[in-house]
Amino acid sequence: MRETARILLDPDAVALAPAGPELDTLTLATRGHLELLIPDVEQAASRLKRDSIPRYCALACLGEARGKLRAEPSRAPGGALVYARKLARVLGALCDHYETLSRS
Repeated sequence: MRETARILLDPDAVALAPAGPELDTLTLATRGHLELLIPDVEQAASRLKRDSIPRYCALACLGEARGKLRAEPSRAPGGALVYARKLARVLGALCDHYETLSRS
């Protein structure tokens, strides 16, 4: 999951950013990772106390992830890449929350 996000967010790939079929594949993979990870993070967060800050932060990130999954890429030039990178950033954040909550 983190590797997929890393490919999309690689700062050295600005000039050679993924495009075409590669971008489509990475976007689909990122969406799939999010769909798999969301229930796991939600379950881990539900085990924490209601007033827990890590729980609150994880739930906020879950809302953000769901919103990104519902969104559509812009039709503007580069819109598909911008969308994929937004998905990648929220995937990285959910991975962080999952790891943090798994240690709790």
